[in-house]
Formats: sequence, C-alpha cells, structure tokens
Amino acid sequence: MTSVIVFGASGDLAKKKIYPSLWELFKDKLLPEGTQFIGYARSDLTVAALRARVEPYFKVKDEHKKDLEQFFQQCFYVKGSYDKKKDFEHLGKELDKLNKSKTVNRVFYLALPPSVFKDATTNIKSCCMSKTGWNRIVVEKPFGKDFDSSADLSNHIANVFVEEQIYRIDHYLGKEMVQNLMVLRFGNMIFSPIWNRNHIANVTIQFKENIGTGGRGGYYDEFGVIRDILQNHMIQTLCLIAMEKPCSKHAEDLRNEKVKVLRSMPPITMDNVVLGQYVANPDGEGEAKVGYQDDPTVPKGSVTPTFTACVAYIKNERWDGVPFILKCGKALNEKKAEIRIQFKDVPGDIFGGKCSRNELVIRLQPKEAIYIKMMVKEAGMSFEPIISEMDLSYDSRYKDAKLPDAYERLILDVFSGSQSHFVRSDELAEAWRIVTPLLHKIETEKIKPIPYKFGTRGPEEADKLVQRVGFQYTGRYSWKASI
Repeated sequence: MTSVIVFGASGDLAKKKIYPSLWELFKDKLLPEGTQFIGYARSDLTVAALRARVEPYFKVKDEHKKDLEQFFQQCFYVKGSYDKKKDFEHLGKELDKLNKSKTVNRVFYLALPPSVFKDATTNIKSCCMSKTGWNRIVVEKPFGKDFDSSADLSNHIANVFVEEQIYRIDHYLGKEMVQNLMVLRFGNMIFSPIWNRNHIANVTIQFKENIGTGGRGGYYDEFGVIRDILQNHMIQTLCLIAMEKPCSKHAEDLRNEKVKVLRSMPPITMDNVVLGQYVANPDGEGEAKVGYQDDPTVPKGSVTPTFTACVAYIKNERWDGVPFILKCGKALNEKKAEIRIQFKDVPGDIFGGKCSRNELVIRLQPKEAIYIKMMVKEAGMSFEPIISEMDLSYDSRYKDAKLPDAYERLILDVFSGSQSHFVRSDELAEAWRIVTPLLHKIETEKIKPIPYKFGTRGPEEADKLVQRVGFQYTGRYSWKASI
C-alpha cells in the first residue's frame, strides 16, 4: 500500500499542480494500485470541499468519468496545524487506519512555506513515518533565502532524514526539453567535438514571462527574480548544458557532474548584472496598466527586481572565458523559455561579412522545438548566403505524443525512487554560494532597479550588457514554428 500525503493541500500549488498531476498519473495507471491521497492543511475542509477546489484544474474526458470517481474515493483529508505534535499524532493514527497492508510506503509532499518547514518535518519524522516500507519527502522551493538560511534548512533536514529520502523539486528539471539536453548532448557525435570554448562564443538562457505578479506582489517582494528563477531553474539548466558526460545515467553520477560545474563558478558580480522593475505601460491593456509598485501588497519604494540579466563564467578547461548570459523577468513582451548556443564566426570569411553566426536554439516553452540557425545559398540564381534553419518542432514532428506536465514526471520519479532530476544538498549549497554575495549587495546598498514598461523586452541596459560580452544580434532572421 502506498500513500501520498500532501501538506498544504488547501494551497494554490496543490490545487493547480499537485492534485492534477496525481490525477493524470492515476488515470494513466502509472501509480501503484490502491494508492491513497491524503490532504493535510489548517483549513477546515471535507473531501467534497477539496474536490470542488481541485477538480476545475483536472483534464477529464468522458471515458474517464468512472476513474475520476474512483480517484476521489481514494482521497482523504485531515485538518491540523504544522507546529503542534498532537495534530501529527492524530495524522499518524489516521494513516495507520487507512494503511493495513504488511508493507506501507509513504510520500510526504511538503507544499509549505519555509516558516513552518522545520516544525512540519520534525513532526513527520516523530509521528507519521512508515515502519514497514519506504518513506520519501518531497520539498518545494524556496530552499532558503541565501547561503546561510539554506544551510540552516539543509542541516535541519539532514538531521531528520537521510539524503536518499529527500526529493528537492525544481519543476524545470521535469520539462521535456530540459530532460532532452542529456540525450542531445551525449547521444549525438556531431555536438561532442564543438561543445567547448574553442567553438562556442556564448550561451544564453532566458526565461521570460508576459504577466506581472497578479496581486501576489507582497509575497514576490520577499524573494524577487533572482531567488525565484535564477538561483534554481536557470542555474540547474546551466549545469545540464555545461557538465561533463557522467559515467552513467545514475542519479549520483549525474549530480556529481553538476556539482563540478557549480564549484568551477565564481560568484556573480554586480558589474555583470542589470536589474529591472516593471512599471505601468500607459499604452497597454488590462494588467499592463498596473506597475509592480501599484500593487497594494508591495511595500512603497520597493527595490525588489522583477527582471535581471547577468553574466556568469565557468572557470574550467571546457568553458573558461565563455559568457553564460542569464536573463529572466516578469511583465515582458512574450512568454518564452529557451537556450541559445551561439557559435563563433567562421574563420577566413569569403562571403564579404554576410554570414551570421550559427546558433543552436532549444525552445523549452511554449511550442517545444530544437532548431539550428545556419547559412545556406539563397534559392534560385543568386549565390548570396542567407540564414535558414534545420528545425525539429515537436508540434509537427510528434503530433500524437503526449508531453506530460513537469510535475507528473517528477512525482512519478518519486514513486520510482529516481533522484536524477532532483537537487542534492551540495548542489543547492553551491548555487546559493554563487548568488548570495550579489543578493546581499543589492539588499544592503538598496540598489535601485531600472524601470521598464510592462510588455517590453526589459531595460535597454540589458542589451548593452550582452553585446559587451560578445553576443551578436543581427535582426535579419526570425524563427517561425513549423505548421
């Protein structure tokens, strides 16, 4: 018998991601038969009330209506606090009533704020662990606010659980194209000889959102874009791009190589950083007319950045001198996440400077794709070089393939006991080491971010930064997804 206990079951993450993902796995019969789903939160809810909250986010076809009823028959709810041991003792008794088989496995999914993390994990260990099967703990970000606070949480959880039980989730590691990086890099001979400082001019990783904070600015203001996106999603993606080939696909071999990359990176410095904060766009519509500080939940005069462009370097033999450009932000002109590998200029140019640099672009979302920008002869009588592409668009190539949500993949990995796509404690520590000096400088000196209008590309200073470190933009080409 296997149980999933969702702590924070009344929250947004549980409603929009965790329960819908559990439903998809249940519907596709990927979970152990009879798996039970127990929600736990401070809210006074029934299973019917919980169902009313989460079901609008489910995808249910007519042929799965019976499965849906069965899913909710296997759902339960327990009300309790996170700091009172007696409430966890009650939860433990309820779990024992539900789990009467000889072997009981339990997944504890902590969709909780950091303020209750220590109490909750201590009480889980004391009152709720299975004595006859495995126990696995899924931990959601934020994993602290800087190096010291993260170390404090890591030390606490290490005293409560062993590393093999801990699954620190970063949902970007569950995305189709992020997972594809391993196969793309290490399953294709064409990339192996050129994946280094001798051929690559720069690497850009950008995560752009076209929405603002949507009334959650007060919560966002505690973290900002560096903690929210750069320290975790972007640095994890950078590791997969830059690491050496692991000796196997085993989780520890993979994570060892990622840690080597991080240990080769000096902290990011302010001279390689541009910070921005979005303001209202008078020409925009709807949310675009609301600036970050117009949100009543955001403190007046906040200097929390909603955009950053920064340059990181890896001091090792493969990457020394290659700028890794990390750009992310809210309220930008489009929703897009992509990796752009820009190669060096062709030596000995015979085409009069008309050739642009080759680029390998991996579109993470939306419309997953891999394409290579390359020069070809213009069709017809001309002998002029033009930019074209070799294009693998998933929408056209894999029309009938189901691309599961990142949370579905990662939750299934937890059941399988695979930690390959989860963050180890030393990875986490190194990522915080790289960004903490920058965060402290921004906050102690109250460095003001540059205003940019909602719906634009961000501060112009970001373009100047990437040009300074060698990124070349010609403006002569725009990729269009295959139809």
